[in-house]
Amino acid sequence: MTRTQRQIKNSSLRVNVYYLNSRVKGLSRIELAAAESGRGQAEVRLCRYTGGMSTASSDLGSDAFDRNGSLSERQVHIVRSAYRLFSDRGVERVPIHEIAAAAGVSKSVVLYYFRSKEKLVGVTMSWVLDEIGDRIRRAVAQASTPEEAVRAMIGTIFRGPQPSRRFYLTYLDLIDHAARVSGFGRLGATFRSTVNAVYAELIRSGIAAGTFQVVDIEEAATVVRAIVEGLHFQWLQEDAWEQRYGWYKETCTAAVLAYLLNAGAISSEAI
Repeated sequence: MTRTQRQIKNSSLRVNVYYLNSRVKGLSRIELAAAESGRGQAEVRLCRYTGGMSTASSDLGSDAFDRNGSLSERQVHIVRSAYRLFSDRGVERVPIHEIAAAAGVSKSVVLYYFRSKEKLVGVTMSWVLDEIGDRIRRAVAQASTPEEAVRAMIGTIFRGPQPSRRFYLTYLDLIDHAARVSGFGRLGATFRSTVNAVYAELIRSGIAAGTFQVVDIEEAATVVRAIVEGLHFQWLQEDAWEQRYGWYKETCTAAVLAYLLNAGAISSEAI
């Protein structure tokens, strides 16, 4: 495909972009998004989207987040579409053009916002974890005791068989991807620290209330994550996973409470 570099100037807009023969669907002459063609990435120095979309002033090397650190409505729609496909079929089995089709946009729009599939995977999982973290904080805020806070947290994480299965299958796929693909190991570390931070908030509050017998908050958060994820991973292997979900939820709640209420006696230094 022949690419002609064009410069479009007016009083409020300057675009320096590789325009793909005017066949980029879903975009007007000025709404020039970037698309990958073979190797390399198209360049967008400044591009304004119209037609109900917010103004964007960034190049493709920047994050997919806007100046306020949040995703636009259109970006969230793409991320949700990607997440559904990743959880149904696996990260490596879903090409960008199928994500675009599911979101009802062109591939070039997806690449404009997220630069590459790897970037989209990272943003998608970060968005999911942020959503879960926010739900946990809202649920915990309603609790009157540290024990109730733990039950509220576990209840939020164990939302139901289908949502949990969707999330943890995608999460396992990401772990596998992180172990095999260069550059994704850092992403996995970011996820671990994000999840641990949510647990650490709850643990810190329980210590302040004099309820949790925790010596090392960071260590305790890691142990809580191990309990939650370990039981979820075992649950995924159950043939009757829907029927067994309640048992795993109750077991997880009991295990986390037992650990936090007695962590001082079973810390790693004591073992």
